[in-house]
Amino acid sequence: MKVYEELVARGLIAQVTDEERIRDLVNNGEAVFYIGFDPTADSLHVGHFMALCLMKRLQMAGNKPIALIGGGTAMIGDPSGRSDMRQMMTEETIQHNCECFKKQMSRFIDFSEGKALMVNNADWLMSLNYIEVLREVGACFSVNRMLSAECYKQRMEKGLSFLEFNYMIMQSYDFYMLFQKYGCNLQFGGDDQWSNMLGGTELIRRKLGKDAGAMTITLLLNSEGKKMGKTQSGAVWLDPEKTSPYDFYQYWRNVDDADVIKCIKMLTFLPMEQIEEMEKWEGSMLNKAKEILAYELTALVHGDEEAKKADEAAKALFGGNMNTDNMPTTVVAEADFTDGAISLIDVLIKAGIIKSRGEGRRLIEQGGVTVDDVKAKSFADTIARSDFEKGHVIVKKGKKVFNKIIVE
Repeated sequence: MKVYEELVARGLIAQVTDEERIRDLVNNGEAVFYIGFDPTADSLHVGHFMALCLMKRLQMAGNKPIALIGGGTAMIGDPSGRSDMRQMMTEETIQHNCECFKKQMSRFIDFSEGKALMVNNADWLMSLNYIEVLREVGACFSVNRMLSAECYKQRMEKGLSFLEFNYMIMQSYDFYMLFQKYGCNLQFGGDDQWSNMLGGTELIRRKLGKDAGAMTITLLLNSEGKKMGKTQSGAVWLDPEKTSPYDFYQYWRNVDDADVIKCIKMLTFLPMEQIEEMEKWEGSMLNKAKEILAYELTALVHGDEEAKKADEAAKALFGGNMNTDNMPTTVVAEADFTDGAISLIDVLIKAGIIKSRGEGRRLIEQGGVTVDDVKAKSFADTIARSDFEKGHVIVKKGKKVFNKIIVE
């Protein structure tokens, strides 16, 4: 199976502008393609996961990825999929986030010897002259057509700032510049980016002529990637300091039965023949599929050693053998104790098990917290210093979230 056909079989392609040209470019290793990442945090999260896996998959087939970091567009903020205006960031914060992104992306993409590029759109956007943009770029866009785009329509009732209105023009200009500077002939993105992506294709055709634009092809990634990483406790990050390898493993281990094979198809590099056999699995065999998914993706992000530790810790905990060696661990200090005890709520917050005291109160009242298998009864519960004489205390939220608490 050739690479484009494999992308389709894995459910990664939802819509294309010219399938025949795309198929030829990708299968012949002639695609120079880009995916954009706005540096709104200092870590990528699992919502970016599908894009990273796709870039890796296409690079393995001989195509050249361009990771476009939106250092310039982040100064504006993308209105797509949002109900309010994104908080403005400083240039220093954006630059820091860009550096963090490259380090994480390097686990997926080979940037050596010109095999891939990482570029920042601040390099061309920050020096643009406003009058020049109006004359040379703005003239290529119809306001009526822009306002009909879904990314703008959903914001019109609550208010769309002129600042955000320009985002489509800036993203379109990115493709125009990447086409000219690096020969980029293909762009990938999620469904909420469709109008912005078509704008880039049209800009190239308007500025450089139909012949030049004939090789600019837009794809639409399956929107499943947008659903990833949205949990009750917040985003699931690729940075181990934000989401531990164990918690990352557990996130994938706990996907719904209906989604596990879909995730294996889209995100792992297991052969399709093996996955097709797994599609026949039912009942308890789906738990095995989830373990495979969790191990493969944890190894991809954090390495085989961390994946093995997370797998062993999970099997020990849920198999009834309380081996705590590889369990996520939180350290509390002697100074955290008052009169020989520490607040349970403070421990839960420090361990990242809850985000707020209000959440902790509700969780305890619902019987969702245990300390060494004893159910917490009150928001005011404490853990005695003497409880740590055996070396640690295990706090647990629900049936699947564990943390080992130690004192140093």
